[in-house]
Amino acid sequence: MRRPPGTRANYVHFCQHSTRWGDNDTYGHMNNVVHYLLFDTTVNKWLISNGLLNIKTSPEIGLVVETGCRYLQEMSFPQVITAGLRVASIGTSSVRYEIGLFPDDSELAAAEGFFVHVYVDAESRRPCGIPVKTRVALAGLINNTK
Repeated sequence: MRRPPGTRANYVHFCQHSTRWGDNDTYGHMNNVVHYLLFDTTVNKWLISNGLLNIKTSPEIGLVVETGCRYLQEMSFPQVITAGLRVASIGTSSVRYEIGLFPDDSELAAAEGFFVHVYVDAESRRPCGIPVKTRVALAGLINNTK
């Protein structure tokens, strides 16, 4: 049995995105690659705006090592998509983000996805621990009521 779509109440942080003309595919709905662009943009925008990532100078960076998405309802241009963000788990060097995409004013997610960042040294690309400041901020994205 497929679990029901998540709601906005299941997420902690929100970021709005506008769909673009080129986001629609031949079938008239948002192409699946756009979902992943929105996931990635939401997470990295949150990291950057919280002073946790400088794409040019951060000594540690998160590399995506696993992703997934459940497509629950079609989305298309023109729509405003609100991405809900939460953290499901934090390990020594990894974090699992979960993102829900909510079209327009919908309370139900049209898509729910995840990706896992493994933190690595920016130069050597070898795994390293999540920086303390980042770990504390990530803990604030955990929703214990999901």
